Amino acid sequence: MSSSALHAFAFGIATKNSRGDIIEVYYPAPVANPASSWTDAAIEAMQLGASTNGYAELDRDTLNELSGILAAAGSNEQSQVVEQLSGATNTLIVTALCTDDAPASVPEAYLKLHLLSHRLAKPHELNLEGIFGILPNLAWTNRGAIDLHDLPGQQLAARLEGQVLEVMSIDKFPKMTNYVVPGGVRVAHTARVRLGAYLGEGTTVMHEGFVNFNAGTEGPAMIEGRISAGVMVGENSDLGGGCSTMGTLSGGGSEIISVGRNCLIGANAGVGLPLADGCIVEAGLYVTAGTKVNVLDNSGNIDRSVKARELSAVPDRLFRRNSLSGAVECVPLNNAVTLNEELHSHN
Repeated sequence: MSSSALHAFAFGIATKNSRGDIIEVYYPAPVANPASSWTDAAIEAMQLGASTNGYAELDRDTLNELSGILAAAGSNEQSQVVEQLSGATNTLIVTALCTDDAPASVPEAYLKLHLLSHRLAKPHELNLEGIFGILPNLAWTNRGAIDLHDLPGQQLAARLEGQVLEVMSIDKFPKMTNYVVPGGVRVAHTARVRLGAYLGEGTTVMHEGFVNFNAGTEGPAMIEGRISAGVMVGENSDLGGGCSTMGTLSGGGSEIISVGRNCLIGANAGVGLPLADGCIVEAGLYVTAGTKVNVLDNSGNIDRSVKARELSAVPDRLFRRNSLSGAVECVPLNNAVTLNEELHSHN
């Protein structure tokens, strides 16, 4: 495969542990489907394989050579990135993905997560199979990522300097905003949005909102609940406080859960099935694919009883629980959900 078919390309700054293993990578300006006019020259200079995925560490001489090559090939942006990286003290790398195979290294995994949060790919467009086995569990601190094996020594070193090493979390995934801040969003509590989240312009994530990797929002949205891995929320939808969407990471589930446009999931409610456009799930009601639902007609009479999965493609419906019988009901809706435009214009 020639480099003209490159899937993604990026220069980055890597962190290594005491054993010399790369544990995380920051890519300031990744590129999806890059032009062969400059990637051909760059790959040849770095002696990367033109038909395989991989990464290479860069020394200062190679960086200087690359800056000229990229500028001559017409990629001024990437040339500037290389010049900026030349002053880094950490390990410098370049990563090239010629195919969308499952990530086989930490640099490959981090590049795919960056592509999602940079809005260069949408959830489910990238092969992330096995990413949990590739990413190391790390301590995320005020001094960056630290291997858990190295953590006690780093804590002691900080104390000897009269300082405290603050450990914010122990996790495989860092928070998105330490790597990418997409334009036009508001995130009240940054630790609750993981790298690899896709936040569409106009998204507001409130303090109790959560967005996992390979999940997110198409556009303007109010997120006060949980968007689990793999879930995509349509434009102008509202996830109320404490609500949740069922992901597929645990329990063996394979169906992709999504929330359509102009939907509302009420406080402490949830969905375990795809939700069509213009639907509302009332507060406190969790609807799964197997939930027994009475479908009411416009007169309020029961038309039929079905499992909720049979209604996943039906738009403009209200899911509610009958306060007298306790039965879950689905009734037609006439009014669409609308968001306050001022709340979601984040210039």
